Amino acid sequence: MARRVHIVGGGLSGLSAAVEIAGSGQHVIVHEAGPACGGRARSYEDKKLGCRIDNGNHLLLTANEAVFRYMGLIGALNTLQGPDQPIFPFVDLRKPCVWTLDLSMGRVPWWVLSPNRRVPGMKLGELLSLKRLIDAKPDQVVSDCLLPGEFSRRLLDPFSIAALNTPSDEASAALLGHVINESLAKGGRACLPRFPKIGLSESLVDPALSHLSILKAEVRTGRRVTGIGTANGRVTALIFPDERIDVGEDDAVILAVTAPVAASLLKEALPDLVVPDEFEGIFNAHFRLERPPVPVGAFAKTRFVGVVGAVTEWIFLKNDILSVTVSAANRYAERDPDELGRQIWQEVRQAMDGLLAGPLPAEPPLQRLVWEKRATFAATPAQLRKRPGAATGLVNLALAGDWTTTGLPATIDGSIRSGVTAVQALGLRGPLSG
Repeated sequence: MARRVHIVGGGLSGLSAAVEIAGSGQHVIVHEAGPACGGRARSYEDKKLGCRIDNGNHLLLTANEAVFRYMGLIGALNTLQGPDQPIFPFVDLRKPCVWTLDLSMGRVPWWVLSPNRRVPGMKLGELLSLKRLIDAKPDQVVSDCLLPGEFSRRLLDPFSIAALNTPSDEASAALLGHVINESLAKGGRACLPRFPKIGLSESLVDPALSHLSILKAEVRTGRRVTGIGTANGRVTALIFPDERIDVGEDDAVILAVTAPVAASLLKEALPDLVVPDEFEGIFNAHFRLERPPVPVGAFAKTRFVGVVGAVTEWIFLKNDILSVTVSAANRYAERDPDELGRQIWQEVRQAMDGLLAGPLPAEPPLQRLVWEKRATFAATPAQLRKRPGAATGLVNLALAGDWTTTGLPATIDGSIRSGVTAVQALGLRGPLSG
């Protein structure tokens, strides 16, 4: 009998691990607690809006090598779209201004020399902020490294909050510096924006499930693991509400769940396990219009725009839906969600003035407000020190998740990278391992 690899969790970390080893002759079984796989990066039918939406907005960059490798394995690269230039439109509502950041394709940043391509009002000396972030010490926060000026206010601070989902006066400067090294520092070819043509599930989840099915991997939904049996330094059983599955001598387990769930399941077997325990929220507002609006200018090429000087941070146009993301949302925790939604809609109307062929209505016809209170771990220096590696004190158990030591923030790329790392930590050989 082929060895079994049990993957607990059907989010992107778990799916990545499953895709990595499916077809290798090992019996892969994914146990997902919920009714569908995908975790935070999935689509669903929203009854209030009467359409299918993503549960959150995610923008990929061509620098996200783990994501594109994963999508290549599952045959989903053609499900993405995006401009053929590294362009990023912005609107500043505090100091009214509309511009498009237009990066140079190569590593030499010629764009900073052109007033029409760089951040309005920035001074070239402010670029020192980038070096300070790249050279940052482990205990420094982002705001320590940002020089005052429009380059920081209109680009680096919004970029930091979007990438780390943590306010800049709390977020790790070293982690942001690593992100910059893997994206902006590599030039525009690494910063081409990409997003799903249809939805997150259609790009990241459904093709993976089809791929796993073809390779005879099992995916079991509605299967919550409530306990893990251990003996002699290894996992011996997975416990469900209605059954116990023995884990054989040659079997392996990848725990691809959230940090709190992992800590709970392993509190007896690994009492010294430390995981991130502080979290940041994300607020998403989806507004459905009576008909698809017509974008103009750079917005027509990107279908997204960054917003500065407002609660609203990013606006995405998806057919007849304008979808807003507000990162590091703990700072708005005391706000009434409906009141926050009304403010955001008025900001959207103001931001879209000139980016759409016509004005937006005073009130949105339909809206859905989604507040993810524990969307990601807080990317602070203290919390980064709590990120565990993939290997554990149990010889046949590895951890996966964007909260493990991926070297990245809690992103899609980090999630997928963690699944591959977990497979490697167990010494499992996938079909491409040779």
